[in-house]
Amino acid sequence: MTTLQSAIQNNNAKRERELITPEGLALPLRIASRGSRAGALLLDLLFLFLGFLLFAVALGMIGLNLSSVSGLSKTPVGELIGIVFILALFFSRYGYFLYFELGARGATPGKRLLGIRVAARGGQRLTTEMVIARNLMRDVEVFLPAFFMLGNGFDAGLTGAAAFVWLATFVLFPFCNRDALRAGDLVAGTFVVEANRAKLQHAISLAPDHSQTYRFGEAELSVYGEHELQVLEGVLRTGDEKALREVAEAICRKIGWDMGSGDEREFLNTFYAALRAHLESGMRFGKRKKDKHS
Repeated sequence: MTTLQSAIQNNNAKRERELITPEGLALPLRIASRGSRAGALLLDLLFLFLGFLLFAVALGMIGLNLSSVSGLSKTPVGELIGIVFILALFFSRYGYFLYFELGARGATPGKRLLGIRVAARGGQRLTTEMVIARNLMRDVEVFLPAFFMLGNGFDAGLTGAAAFVWLATFVLFPFCNRDALRAGDLVAGTFVVEANRAKLQHAISLAPDHSQTYRFGEAELSVYGEHELQVLEGVLRTGDEKALREVAEAICRKIGWDMGSGDEREFLNTFYAALRAHLESGMRFGKRKKDKHS
């Protein structure tokens, strides 16, 4: 084994964690690296910039067409375009992160490309309050000090120096704790973990077809929602035998089944596929079940 491979393995081992869910299940996971988090943010900002650039060009063309209409002066049209531009800037910046992180995958496009996602540190479902808190804190951490620095033209005066120290403090914050938490994660009760979906798809594609052995009806599938589906997905992805057994037993107790000894993985693979199809079918008809309590 080379020195580089050894270093990578040691780094991965340091990021291994065990998450205890509200049901008392121990789920192994790996904290996302600081580099992947920074890369995901840069990708998301790039996507936002490109999307808003296209929107601004389209808005400018609409403004030119409106101003050429008879009876409309350039002043009110320009003011209207300015208002729409400011509103679009506000809602796109906040709406982008809120929309994607509140989705079933808990990840923006940048995070998905790098195989990471946001999760609640207590193992519960990621809530709207958590996502809002962690994204509002990004203003305090990055955008406000960057605004002051840009506003002063990177002047080395007192204001510029204070803004630089402010920015540096929050940028270095993830290096000062073992879970790579930024201040927004600390406030919201979240962290960012690895989520490689390809492993789960590969595992299910190689698993035997037990759809005829295990058949789940409406009563069995209606006891769980999206959050429980995500927990089950994490268990199948990691493949930890102890976690598989505990989750399978918990599900069987909930639905009143006896799956038989040694069939945990097959049972969970089939239940996962059935539950996912059930929830997706419900969403198509406007019925969204976020967790077992909703």
